Amino acid sequence: MRGMEQVSAQARWERCTQRPLLGLAVAFALAYAVPIVDTSAGHALTAACTVVEWVVWGAFAVDYVVRLALAPRRTDFVRRHWLDLCAVVLPLLQPLRLLRLVSTLLLVGRRARMAPQIRLTTYVVGAVIGLLMFGSLAVLSVERESPQGNIRTLGDAVWWSFTTMTTVGYGDHAPTTGLGRMIAVGLMLSGIALLGVVTANIAAWFISRFEKDDVEERRQTEAIAVLTEEVRLLRAEVARLTAEREKQRH
Repeated sequence: MRGMEQVSAQARWERCTQRPLLGLAVAFALAYAVPIVDTSAGHALTAACTVVEWVVWGAFAVDYVVRLALAPRRTDFVRRHWLDLCAVVLPLLQPLRLLRLVSTLLLVGRRARMAPQIRLTTYVVGAVIGLLMFGSLAVLSVERESPQGNIRTLGDAVWWSFTTMTTVGYGDHAPTTGLGRMIAVGLMLSGIALLGVVTANIAAWFISRFEKDDVEERRQTEAIAVLTEEVRLLRAEVARLTAEREKQRH
């Protein structure tokens, strides 16, 4: 009974915190984007954005700790949500904005997938937009000051992110720094994974339609077979009654 109450408490916590955490994720997106897009941002604004980033990450870290405390089997929870744990610990290893970006994206994605009302299509579209936006901002922040780099504006970064995620790779823009290339690898792998999810979803839809058509066809075939058998039995009964009537006449 206690385990059921703990599971119920965990589910209530996840339902209650889902929207606030997603709202904090939007705040993180704005705080991350402002210093990169607005190159004239002052020290005070940049510091405020940094504080917002850490506050959002801290909120997701607290959420993980609370869910762990409410879990009926904490060892199983950690085993099933090891990626969440890595995302919580990641920014503590080294105070890089890119690490906070990666960890927050992971935590937002993990919490969003727990929501039953979020459909797969909505999740994929949101993931594409999020990766495109954050990938563009991340590569712009590390490549803009590179002497050999050619990703200087937000437009260049968005174009590069789009071609990288779709694995087209025209080559007109390319990262030259180590962090930039790491971002490129992440975007390429994410693009391939999302393409696989979309392809699998479409294939599953066609398979379900074919299976539904097959079930309907089998049902109709069985109904026709039953009806045919009933007609045969009815004819046999009519023939028997007709024969008996003829015998009575004679």
